[in-house]
Amino acid sequence: MSHSASTSFHRFQGTADYIATPDLQEAVNVALTLERPLLIKGEPGTGKTRLAQAVAEALSRPLYTWHVKSTSKAQEGLYTYDAVQRLHDSRFGGEVSDIRSYIRYGALGRAFLAQEPSVVLIDEVDKADLEFPNDLLHELDAMSFSVYETGDTHSARHRPLVLITSNNEKELPDAFLRRCIFHFITFPNTEQMAEIVQVHHPDLEERMIEEVLARFYWLRGLHGLRKPPSTSELIDWISALRRGGVDTSELTSRVPFLGALVKKEQDLELTRRALTQGRRR
Repeated sequence: MSHSASTSFHRFQGTADYIATPDLQEAVNVALTLERPLLIKGEPGTGKTRLAQAVAEALSRPLYTWHVKSTSKAQEGLYTYDAVQRLHDSRFGGEVSDIRSYIRYGALGRAFLAQEPSVVLIDEVDKADLEFPNDLLHELDAMSFSVYETGDTHSARHRPLVLITSNNEKELPDAFLRRCIFHFITFPNTEQMAEIVQVHHPDLEERMIEEVLARFYWLRGLHGLRKPPSTSELIDWISALRRGGVDTSELTSRVPFLGALVKKEQDLELTRRALTQGRRR
């Protein structure tokens, strides 16, 4: 396999609607240069999944997505054999001699077979069992796989950029970590968040942005909060405020549409108590 196509690339610098910090840009570009998977961690709502979409858009590559479940097996990312469909076809007189027509390629398999360089998202790898990451290692290293049912071996025409996200639900094996470039997306500070808000709400007044962010970070900072609101919830909350006609003066004394930000009953009670105590002072 020639590597010329995979190593000549446009540097990733984010997109018009995905603001990537310099550190994150650097991690993506190192993964591209070294042809290594990029493991992305960070709390929910920091843009881990959206990163793959942004990279694919910026590099003009197709995106193949694999949402990992607790029951996922590594082979499913390459291919599955649809024995049920073949049995169904045989019962009703269909032609079933060509086993290849019952091979269904997964996200990694399709990327290996693609005629152009691509981006593969393996989303929430830590949801699967502990052996899952290690089971991926051979194929990710070799960039080839065999289909047991047909005897075919497929080698990647182009090495895809593989982005892997984790929510830290489980520790990942050291052997797997050694083969990855790693980046932790820290939660945006107020200045970075203001830029993100302006991307999604470009005509929002500066005063409103300031008040919204002040209340948002106050809420995230409440001691005992079980699920702090994320960036995506902030964007939804701003949409609700705008559609509800809420102005800046209301945000100093209350949090309208609290359910757009807080998603646990205990956190709702905690927030309401904090707001009540604040009004009494």
